[in-house]
Amino acid sequence: MKKELIASISGIRGVVGTTLTPDVVVKYAEAFAHFPGPGKIIIGRDGRHHGAELHDVLRRTLVASGRRVVDIGICPTPTVQLAVEHSNAAGGVIVTASHNPQEWNGLKFVNRNGVFLNASENKRFFRLAEKGTRVARNGSIGTTEDGSFFINDHLKRILAIRAIDPEAIGKRNFKVVLDAVNASGSVIVPRLLGALGCRVVPMNCEPTGIFPRKPEPLPENITAVMRRVKREHADLGIVVDPDADRLVLVTERGEPFSEEYTIIQAIDFIFRKTSREKRIAVVNLSTTRAADEVAKRRNGKIYRSAVGEINVVEKMKKVRAEIGGEGSGGVILPEVHYGRDAMVGIALALQNLLESGGTLSELKNALPRFEIVKKKITLGNERYGDVLQRIKRHYAKFNMNADDGLKIDAPDYWVHFRKSNTEPILRVIAEARTAEEAETRAAEAVKLIERQYK
Repeated sequence: MKKELIASISGIRGVVGTTLTPDVVVKYAEAFAHFPGPGKIIIGRDGRHHGAELHDVLRRTLVASGRRVVDIGICPTPTVQLAVEHSNAAGGVIVTASHNPQEWNGLKFVNRNGVFLNASENKRFFRLAEKGTRVARNGSIGTTEDGSFFINDHLKRILAIRAIDPEAIGKRNFKVVLDAVNASGSVIVPRLLGALGCRVVPMNCEPTGIFPRKPEPLPENITAVMRRVKREHADLGIVVDPDADRLVLVTERGEPFSEEYTIIQAIDFIFRKTSREKRIAVVNLSTTRAADEVAKRRNGKIYRSAVGEINVVEKMKKVRAEIGGEGSGGVILPEVHYGRDAMVGIALALQNLLESGGTLSELKNALPRFEIVKKKITLGNERYGDVLQRIKRHYAKFNMNADDGLKIDAPDYWVHFRKSNTEPILRVIAEARTAEEAETRAAEAVKLIERQYK
């Protein structure tokens, strides 16, 4: 991964000590102190081992700029989002690089509605950050107060979801292997599972911030969890990323349930619990077509947005969706808050598994089946436009969507080309009915790009 500071709709991310330094944190923290209107600013961090120092720089800068700061400490990104949405806060900041490798960290910025800054807000915010140092916004020093109680509030709101019956789940006494990658999920997920009566087999559940494996919860990075599920004869495995907005499930067979299908089973479950006229969900352009087939089965409606949580959220609000999410495994349930939330996904999955009466493998097999292959290409920004033009010419006979990069919709498959919001790469994502067909289509797309620059 190329080591550079990335500023996007997902905030800023960089390598600590090189592209992400205390000076960079001060620059963006000062800007954010002057960005929202009056009110407190809620902050938290994902638990990375170098996050404490950056978190302290963030807090001190906000206070020096005259802001009242409420500090949750180590907590999931969705906890900060929920805290902002359900209080009179002006906004929030999370010190996190999400699923990026150990040496990375970053800042995610939340507006007063508890959602990430949208494209226009980001543009204004980044412009403000480039203007440089400012004095305290009100001529005085701010304050800091403890906000750790928001973790309890997060748990209470999840347990109160209308479609969830914590007592019934508890009677089932699920055995769960949990991998929280020694980050923020270590603080909240064991408590949630305990409240739901689960027997928890913990793996990497100490919030030391030292990752025992690559933190992105891809199948190749969670093989130890898959083996442990089989060895423990567990009902399922649960894996979250460092800031606990992404959720991966592992079946009782020790096989990945697939991030893509985390949101699909949740949509299917919520549609079953919802009156027909309210069966509306939003996913992004890269999410599996299984979403459309589930909606068709349940007489519901699927809308699609550009990739990125804020894009999904804005579409959800526009169409009044009951649920939304992305193929990365996060579930957005407005009943709790407008944020991608692994803990919400866990509660829905356990209730769904309980009501299905079978195993997690059986639940997955009952869903429409598609296979997705994802590839990455390192490509300079100056080449991106040329690449898209070549793609358009090659796939001219198919339907295309240019809302986010370029998506090619063929009858039996689709391919999506887009620049990552979180890494300096071009993503190539292909889906078909079989893994072989998806791999073929993805490989064809990669070769198309590579041939242009030989």
